[in-house]
Amino acid sequence: MSHPGSSAPVRHRWNLTPRQARRLQERLADRVERRDRLGEIRTVGGTDLGFTGGGRTARAAVVVLEFPSLRLVDWAVAERPVSFPYVPGLLSFREIPALMAAWRKLRNKPDVVLCDGQGIAHPRRIGIASHFGLVADVPTVGVAKSRLVGTHRAPGSRRGSATRLMDGDEQIGLVLRTRDRVRPLYVSTGHRVSLPTARKLVLACAPRYRLPETTRWADRIAGGFEPS
Repeated sequence: MSHPGSSAPVRHRWNLTPRQARRLQERLADRVERRDRLGEIRTVGGTDLGFTGGGRTARAAVVVLEFPSLRLVDWAVAERPVSFPYVPGLLSFREIPALMAAWRKLRNKPDVVLCDGQGIAHPRRIGIASHFGLVADVPTVGVAKSRLVGTHRAPGSRRGSATRLMDGDEQIGLVLRTRDRVRPLYVSTGHRVSLPTARKLVLACAPRYRLPETTRWADRIAGGFEPS
């Protein structure tokens, strides 16, 4: 599926040292688009990974849900050996090769993807959601369970309450409550999705539980569940 104003996907080597990976992130961060550049949303995607063999193999899942019904319409999994060490801030180099292998198996690519991880709420403004958006050439949103960088006040206790996630004077995301009195999520622009749109999407995809249905489905499938 092509997207409005679609540009060429980013290509680069993955067998990098951590130092080389950080330098690449600094270069790629300028390619990340923080404004809306997406068409009508008919399908939403989700990503997640599991690890087997003592962390030596990554099992990636990418799911596609109809929107706004959130009915599962497509999914794919792929397993790849893990070649990059676990380094906070560089998880995309460890995880995206397997995610891209699953992405290529999808019959129908989604209009936007909610990634389990950070978007621009990252020290170099390119977490896994932003990096995946560049490589897959798709609009993305970062939906993380915990904070990587930044400061914030606690949001209100009701669903939909949010506060700004700040890094110095720059807003890098939202701390968003998706269920009453349940721990909030850290939502940030991934690529080609503005923060207000990201907020609406996450709430629309999380009608009942803390995590969006995209993440819940991807987590189950990455863990070995196969939908009938």
